[in-house]
Amino acid sequence: MNDQIQGQEINTVAEATGPIVAMNGVYKSFEGHQVLKGVDITVSKGENLVVLGKSGSGKSVLIKCIVGLVSPEEGEVRVFGENISALKYKRLNEIRVKIGFLFQSGALYDSMTVGENLAFPLKQHFKKLSKAETEKIITEGLDDVGLKESVDTMPSELSGGMRKRIGLARTLILKPDIMLYDEPTTGLDTITAKEISELIIRMHEKKHISSIIITHDLACAKITADRIVMLKDGVITAEGTYDELAKSSDEWVKSFFM
Repeated sequence: MNDQIQGQEINTVAEATGPIVAMNGVYKSFEGHQVLKGVDITVSKGENLVVLGKSGSGKSVLIKCIVGLVSPEEGEVRVFGENISALKYKRLNEIRVKIGFLFQSGALYDSMTVGENLAFPLKQHFKKLSKAETEKIITEGLDDVGLKESVDTMPSELSGGMRKRIGLARTLILKPDIMLYDEPTTGLDTITAKEISELIIRMHEKKHISSIIITHDLACAKITADRIVMLKDGVITAEGTYDELAKSSDEWVKSFFM
C-alpha cells in the first residue's frame, strides 16, 4: 500500500494499550425503550468477535455506539483507549477513519462505476495521491476480493455477493485497524454467504484487522468467530467459543445451535 497512506496512519491513532475496543456498562434507549442494558464487551487486537443475536436484540445499536453515531446514557465506550463520547468532532473523525464498516447492502454509489466507488474515499482522505497511485491501490483492493476485472462495472450489474465484496474492498483500501460487519451474509444464498464469511477470514489474516461481526447467521459465526457473545434483549447472556456455546445447557442458547 502507498507510503503516503501508511504515514498518515501512524499519525492518526496512537498505539492502544489493553483492549482495542471496550464497552463498559453501556445503556442506550430510544423513546423510552431500553435497547442496551449494561453491555460489557472487549475486543483484543487481532481478534474476531461475533455478536450473535436475533433481530431487534440491540446488535446494530451496539456498533453505532462504537463509531459514535449514538451516545450511551450510561457507561463508556473506548476505542484505541479513547472515550468516544468525550472526543471533539475532529478527533472523532480521525478515529472513524481507522474503523471500517461493511453495511448490509454494501452501500455502493449506483451512479459510479466500481472503480469510482473505490476512488471516492481515497480522494476524501488522501488528497495528494496521484492518479497512478490511486489506480494501483484500487487494483490491489479489487484483487484482494477477487474482482479486479469489475473496475469499470456499474453496481447495478453486480450480484448481491459481488456488491458485498466491492463494499469490503472499498473499506479495506483505507487500511482500517477495526472492521465492523453489520449482518454481512443477510440476503445471500447459502453458498455466497459461506464465500463472504471465508473472505472475512482471509482479509482478517492478510490485513491483521480486529473485527466485530454482527449477525444472526450461525454458519457465519462458526466460520468467522474467535469468540462469540450472545445478545438477548440488550443483555449479554452468554460468551465463549462456538464449540463451548454449542454445548451450553441454557435453553435460549441451545435454540441457536439446533
